[in-house]
Amino acid sequence: METLVADAILTRIEISKDYLNFSSGHFTLFSATERENLHGHNFRVRCAVTAQVGDGGLTFDYVILKRALKVLCDALDERVLLPLESPYLRIERQDGLVLAHFADERIPFLERDVLLLPIRNVTIEELAPLLLERLRTQVEIAAMTAAIRAIELGVSSGQGQWAIAQWDNRAQAIA
Repeated sequence: METLVADAILTRIEISKDYLNFSSGHFTLFSATERENLHGHNFRVRCAVTAQVGDGGLTFDYVILKRALKVLCDALDERVLLPLESPYLRIERQDGLVLAHFADERIPFLERDVLLLPIRNVTIEELAPLLLERLRTQVEIAAMTAAIRAIELGVSSGQGQWAIAQWDNRAQAIA
């Protein structure tokens, strides 16, 4: 294991690949009575990791990170995403269906088409921290966190529209 020097120069590695994407349906909830119509996006994911370059001239094995990001994207692909923690939406499972209850609406989906997420709303600003936390808890990534100083994970729902969640290992060490 390489040791890190406190005043070392850090390098930021950015991963943004064409295959880091997922196509999903959703609707944004604006209040207890207003929501968007069901629609979809071709979401994109990118990630930046800050770390010290080791003696061998590498920060970490990029393949591990790219593989972990692809797994996250694949898990969300071709699904209707629904929030489990919304104060405006109630989810019920019944006879192979997922029923989303919103205001006076009862919106049915086939259970196989739905992915229930532990978030309040299906927005990029909720998806980015969710995916960042899931990335950090993947075994191969968690094993590297001692060497990683910071991770930023971005989710886009369209060109020029990104939400970026950040994790800083230095803040963890101070706390």
